[in-house]
Amino acid sequence: MQNTATAVDFNHIHALWGKITREVSDIFDAHGVLAAVAHEVAVYTQSTTIVGISGPQNRYYDVWVCNGEGNLQQTRWTRDVASFEHLINIGRAKTTDKLSQSPSELVKSELWQYPKEAILSVPIPFPGRYEAVSPPGILNIVDPHSNCPLNETNIEELSLFVTMVLDRAHLRHNVDRQDIEFAVVSEISYALTSTLSLQNIYSQLMEPVRRTINVESISVGLIEPTSGDITFVDILLGPLFEDLPPIQLKKGQGIAGWVAEHREPIIINDVYSDGRFYSTVDNQSGFRTDSMVCIPLQVEERMIGVLQAINKQGSDFNENDLRLLQAIGGPLAAAIENSRLHDDVISEKRRIETIFANMSEGMLTINRDGLITHANDSLLSLLSKDLNELVGKAAEQEFKLTSGTMAAYLDDVRASDDESPQLATDIILENKKVDTQNGVPVLMSGASIKDEAGHLNEMIIVFSDLRMIREVERMRDDFFHGIIHELRTPLATILMYARLLREGKAPQKEKAERFLGVIVRESDRLQKMVRQMLQLAKMEARELQRGEKPIDLIPIFDEMIPPMADRATEKGLTFSHRIAEELPAVLGNRDMFYLIFKNLVDNAIKFTLDGSVQFQAKQVKNTIVVTVKDDGIGIPKHALPNLFGRFFRAQTAVERGIGGTGLGLYMVKRAIENYNGSIKVMSDTGKGTTFTVTLPIAQI
Repeated sequence: MQNTATAVDFNHIHALWGKITREVSDIFDAHGVLAAVAHEVAVYTQSTTIVGISGPQNRYYDVWVCNGEGNLQQTRWTRDVASFEHLINIGRAKTTDKLSQSPSELVKSELWQYPKEAILSVPIPFPGRYEAVSPPGILNIVDPHSNCPLNETNIEELSLFVTMVLDRAHLRHNVDRQDIEFAVVSEISYALTSTLSLQNIYSQLMEPVRRTINVESISVGLIEPTSGDITFVDILLGPLFEDLPPIQLKKGQGIAGWVAEHREPIIINDVYSDGRFYSTVDNQSGFRTDSMVCIPLQVEERMIGVLQAINKQGSDFNENDLRLLQAIGGPLAAAIENSRLHDDVISEKRRIETIFANMSEGMLTINRDGLITHANDSLLSLLSKDLNELVGKAAEQEFKLTSGTMAAYLDDVRASDDESPQLATDIILENKKVDTQNGVPVLMSGASIKDEAGHLNEMIIVFSDLRMIREVERMRDDFFHGIIHELRTPLATILMYARLLREGKAPQKEKAERFLGVIVRESDRLQKMVRQMLQLAKMEARELQRGEKPIDLIPIFDEMIPPMADRATEKGLTFSHRIAEELPAVLGNRDMFYLIFKNLVDNAIKFTLDGSVQFQAKQVKNTIVVTVKDDGIGIPKHALPNLFGRFFRAQTAVERGIGGTGLGLYMVKRAIENYNGSIKVMSDTGKGTTFTVTLPIAQI
């Protein structure tokens, strides 16, 4: 009879296993498995069943409570109220009496609120019988009755069976998670390699990584190549950091600095207990950093920055988080490096284009077939042509020379290696607007650009306009007579102090420094005069006035105003500007307009000792009106008629020792009138001056 009863018991157990198997056959989630187990065991035993499993880092237990009628409830118990640990640590099935628990344990424990007499418990996974991978848990039957089919012997077999089902779910979860992480890494890697914009790189990185690792924030710090300091990318830091200065760490400072210096990844789940943590950023922003994973970003052997995941949500960082971050770090570092290289190439291209466009000499590029590919403004000015008239045309056909031929000269350039063949000749122009008899005198200098194999790629020809040299020679005497009185004083001062220094008349260091300061100041004054004279020479040679094109003034103002405002602020002045959001174009030359308005604002700042400088631009009917107003020393009424004369300086400026050549306003008025504009001035001595420039709107 005893053997028959045992067989019946195990038949019941196998029936329970069959129900659980059918229930969880298509469930691959640990929580779903445990909910099914709690329900089936409770209904099978007609007893309240409590199943618990440890959460990440053992901070809490997820718990399922089901009564004998099959009513299931899921909850979460913290470790201090679960009372599971000592039952799990027993390592076997055991019936524990409620009366054996201490009063304090009964009061605080959620578990011991359920039984009246005892609990039959068994650990999950069951130790010693199976190498489990799922987290620790427990199965409890509350107050098992005398006819309960589960006892301390057969419930261990049930625990082993549940353990295997849980492990299947756990492994499936890991595989699914790894698939998701692999997909995320692949998606991010593809996105990073498909863009060269750093802003796009960061925007594509942040959200998928933050969501996959389940962290509060992702940050990237880039290493300054020269200093080794780390600057964090502001667009990744979030709204708390918007009003703060850029976050920078000195070389080796903070956890990020340590990672960059040692080139080692690190996991820290309590940063405030780590002596390397730099808490100043938290103090400034109000952001609280609790935990962190930080990895180095390297390109080959070169460190370029660090990648941080901050504040794991609901758990601690683990090795899997580190591996995922490292899988992203490689493509991220390569993408950042590629973006930087791309920016360097673009910057170098723009630098070369800027040099090319702003060279005073004419420049022409010709491909290996002798076709023109580009020409700068100086050459177009010399030829009085537009760029589209030259590009794609054969150079030997477009340039007719009085001495030799363009074809022969290009052959010389092709054959040259290190030398730059030169040719002094005149270019014969077909344009009747150019005032020349035989042509434009130029000095041509050419160079060939070849690839590594020595094959010709391109030729660059530089045209030095000899007309300007002749014009400068003609103007030399005029300049000499006009500025001799300005040059005499600084030259005499420089000579006097230089002689005193040479003769040892300044034995004290302080005195010698003062003498040198005077020499430097007067030298700067001379240098400024020279620069202004060169600008005037270009203007009178009409180099800056070539071609009337529609010009948008707003970009000119955007470029000019910030440095002027900074200069005014440094002097203690108030600088304000009001520019209409939209202004129609005017006809003229961009460089000349920049010179006009910069000169006016520069004068306003220079002649204002305290007070304010105001700049305003607006449309008035068919004109653009620009006003520059200051609270400066003003201009005497008797000086106003001569204000725009060459080399004229008001006596008030001379008496106050304010330097100048008297050329600035002369150039401004001449340039404005060249573009059919006008300039007016209103001034009161000691109260300030207002210049008003009026320019006609371009009729396009």
